[in-house]
Amino acid sequence: MLYDEQEGYYCRSDLQKWGRAGDYRTSPERSSFFAATFARYFAQLYEQLGRPRQWTIVEAGAGDGRFACGVLETFRDYFPSVFSATRYVVDEVGSHSRSLARERLEPFIDRIEFRALEEVEVDPGVVFSNELLDAFPVHRVVMQGGRLCEFYVNTGSNGDFEWTIGAPSTDLLANYFAQSQIQLAEGRAAEVNLEIGDWISKVAGRIRTGYLITVDYGADADELYSSPARAQGTLRGFHEHRLVQEVLAQPGEQDLTTTIDWTFAKRIGETMGLEIAAFDRLDKFLLAAGLLEQLELETQRNEGEAAKLRLTTAAREMILPDGMAAHFQVMVQKQRR
Repeated sequence: MLYDEQEGYYCRSDLQKWGRAGDYRTSPERSSFFAATFARYFAQLYEQLGRPRQWTIVEAGAGDGRFACGVLETFRDYFPSVFSATRYVVDEVGSHSRSLARERLEPFIDRIEFRALEEVEVDPGVVFSNELLDAFPVHRVVMQGGRLCEFYVNTGSNGDFEWTIGAPSTDLLANYFAQSQIQLAEGRAAEVNLEIGDWISKVAGRIRTGYLITVDYGADADELYSSPARAQGTLRGFHEHRLVQEVLAQPGEQDLTTTIDWTFAKRIGETMGLEIAAFDRLDKFLLAAGLLEQLELETQRNEGEAAKLRLTTAAREMILPDGMAAHFQVMVQKQRR
């Protein structure tokens, strides 16, 4: 539904996925200050790493290159020494998205590489992802008669997809809940994103010195698997910015997502030598990382009230009390070998 090379949602070139005309808007599309403020934070990490002659930023799931462009523009304009040291690696599986990113990032072609994460060693540097983990494939489970069962997708008599229930496909599902000391209530459905563990383990193996920075929407395991509001899990679809309840309908036509388990992500990181350097709500993180300072700098460089109003509006998108950023979290994990 999402990753098929021809018909998968993320791989199709005939769909408008992002922005107002698409199905969802990510933070880089809502405000230029998302990328600019993270660039400021990356510059701080560059200093902490001892101002290396060269360092690497890998963006996993880079989409159309909007975030990468914003980071490199900010480096060029405000942090020239960091800019001259930066090698920026774009890791994006969608061929159409890669094409868009190549076009957008043409001004920085001497700084950009298009490579898979597995082909890169980060020593030193940063691996960054935004809204990547929530799009990984999940196992959907339910507690029935005191036993953990799993949902499967089958074809109904009318040819449409439908859910069926059977025994778990892997013992890893029971182990997952046991390690988090979670007992699902009878009748409760939930998602298990085992691929998060595989991905964090893979990333940890590519970072010799540096940081893994993950931006996504999630919850601790206790809240995720015990909250009455999530009794049927968090699997949901989006089409034209509207919530879709029938997630099996229109395969390849809509975005699918789930809320991630931060407890699991932290635990896997710790086993791979990644220590938590920071974990906070996105809006609070951006304020601490210098969003308002970046706003002041950019306001000083722009003349005219209309331009200043656009900048202020873009900044407010990121820090409104009940805005999008208030529902996301940032996890920074540090690797030292």
